[in-house]
Amino acid sequence: MWRSSAQRLRPERGAGGKRAGGAPPGESERGWGPASSNKSRRSRPNGLVPLAICLLLAAGCRQDMHDQPKYRGLRPSVFFADGASARPRVEGTVARGTLQEDEAFFTGKVSKVVVTELPLAVDQQLLDRGQERFNIFCSPCHGRTGAGRGMVVERGYRQPPSFQTDRLRQADPGYFFDVITNGFGVMPDYKAQVAPRDRWAIVAYIRALQLSQHAAPSDIRGGDPTNVPPPPPGGGASAPEKN
Repeated sequence: MWRSSAQRLRPERGAGGKRAGGAPPGESERGWGPASSNKSRRSRPNGLVPLAICLLLAAGCRQDMHDQPKYRGLRPSVFFADGASARPRVEGTVARGTLQEDEAFFTGKVSKVVVTELPLAVDQQLLDRGQERFNIFCSPCHGRTGAGRGMVVERGYRQPPSFQTDRLRQADPGYFFDVITNGFGVMPDYKAQVAPRDRWAIVAYIRALQLSQHAAPSDIRGGDPTNVPPPPPGGGASAPEKN
């Protein structure tokens, strides 16, 4: 006679469900734990606890964070008369830290006319800073001497004019500042890369480069170098005079 699958899997028991010797069969001998289902009946209410928590959390969820009373960029609005949700800036307001009252310093112009003098004092520290910024941002095209033969030009980029030309030697400092700020021709603008003070430092260094190639004897500290006395015969230093 065929047995059911449960009967085939359940181990055979002795009379009264006990083993020989009167001891009840152990869990390892049964193969699946005690035959009583009281344990499984007690665990069922515990499974309802997570479900109840989930239901409480779902009931507490709201769509306020999802459906916010706001406008996405450039979407229309029925609240404003012009139908636009993007509002113009209030006249006279500026962002914090961006107030630029010194027109000459921040634009290189006064009433749309380029300034003829640098709006800050020129000292050795400013020139050193200008040389550093010039070598980083300008020399790839203009070269270290400003002759317009930088490394990028040697590889096919359009050659810029030399700073030693009469036109640029006579150009006002505000002109160079404006070109650095807004670009000119194939040259892009550098207002995002170079701060206003650093732009003036570059302008001061450009003036130094121009002066280095066209300096007059009177511009040299200590006088005219052509009036330096010749060295003594023999090429050596003259002997000190004896008292």
